Amino acid sequence: MIEGGFLTPQQIVAELDKYIVGQHDAKRNVAIALRNRWRRMHVKGDMRNEIIPNNILMIGATGVGKTEIARRLAKIADAPFVKVEASKFTEVGYVGRDVESMVRDLVEQSVNMVKAKKKEEVKEKANQAVEEIILDALIPPLKVQAAKASGFTGGDEAPASDAELNERTRNLFREKIKNGELEERKIEINMKGSSGSNVGMIGAGMMDEASMMNLQEMLSGMMPKKSKKRKVTVAEARRILFEEEVSKLIDMDEVKEEAIRRAEDAGIIFIDEIDKIASSHGKGGGPDVSREGVQRDLLPIVEGSTVNTKHGVIKTDHVLFVAAGAFHVSKPSDLIPELQGRFPIRVELTNLTKDDFIHILKDPRNALTKQYQALFEAEDVHIEFGEDAIEEIANTAFAINAEVENIGARRLHTVMSRLLNEFLFDVPDKIGANARIIINAQMVKERLGNLVKNRDLSEYIL
Repeated sequence: MIEGGFLTPQQIVAELDKYIVGQHDAKRNVAIALRNRWRRMHVKGDMRNEIIPNNILMIGATGVGKTEIARRLAKIADAPFVKVEASKFTEVGYVGRDVESMVRDLVEQSVNMVKAKKKEEVKEKANQAVEEIILDALIPPLKVQAAKASGFTGGDEAPASDAELNERTRNLFREKIKNGELEERKIEINMKGSSGSNVGMIGAGMMDEASMMNLQEMLSGMMPKKSKKRKVTVAEARRILFEEEVSKLIDMDEVKEEAIRRAEDAGIIFIDEIDKIASSHGKGGGPDVSREGVQRDLLPIVEGSTVNTKHGVIKTDHVLFVAAGAFHVSKPSDLIPELQGRFPIRVELTNLTKDDFIHILKDPRNALTKQYQALFEAEDVHIEFGEDAIEEIANTAFAINAEVENIGARRLHTVMSRLLNEFLFDVPDKIGANARIIINAQMVKERLGNLVKNRDLSEYIL
């Protein structure tokens, strides 16, 4: 994983270019925002706390790359990232998710990331501990006595002591385990059971989600943990015991502290469909009241506030917020002025052209043509897309977007699926291994011709 903090804005754009076609203005702005996170962390003195992130509002139709830019940005930065849809939130007091849940999700994501990193650090020590537990299960003391009684001495003339014999027997079995000779051997291990199911509390309706989680965690921690014996194969035992040993070696308090710090300094929250909560000014009552309520609940979190989570308290002052919306019906100016002010960087993403579709099909590392080639290669079938075929696919997708609803690059998924589903169904029954399929423009026209001719395309729209 590339440490995005050490990448220059130009290097960040180059990384995004590997997966996303076009939208250079949006890429430049998010690259600057990401680099600014690193710059802030290297500012000395009190000024560091005064520098707030420039949140970004991306405006563009569906399928032009808004979500993909945010997602790839988080991967480049190796930062906690959460995507939420603004339309899923409701004003406090109404049924639905409260806006603070996105911050709790961010902390959860950060904890998982830090835990994975710590897990990698203690992996070797945990594997050694697991090996010793498996050896204890394979060679209990009675077996050592039996081996001694039968005259097993490990090759020495004189009878071995209990300790020597035990060590030699363990080394012999250790080699067998490393060579994978005992993977299917059944052994009995002690497993930690849960401390009981989640405790329900009557009259807890007024408590917020974080308080409920903390209380349940505290109560479950007070209950004694039961252990149970289970007979499993050595391979299964290794997997089960590894998780238990890792949890013993990792200091969860340290993980939580680092995760909170990481979420505060590097966390990115992507708020999609923000245009859905924009209210039409001048109209009283109705759904606009609730939409504005969501905006007002969102405002303190974007401004910077303190949120309780089950892992601890997090401040959102330096979390980077990237909001996006198509704004077909509403306009960014329909958002309440305070919220508009919290997204000072505005980026308009352009609609995709036919040439963009051609590049999307060919150039990115995860291009659709490459994905389908990988799927067919899993069945030992080779598929090739001619240049003329790719151009025809792009033309078809562009024409359908123009005829019906413009869903951007997502239309390519519809078209490619329609084009290749018959082949995917016939492999491997009718099309066997080592077969070669060549897709040309003529084939694309034959298979997709009806899609363009038929104006009522509802049957084919996903």
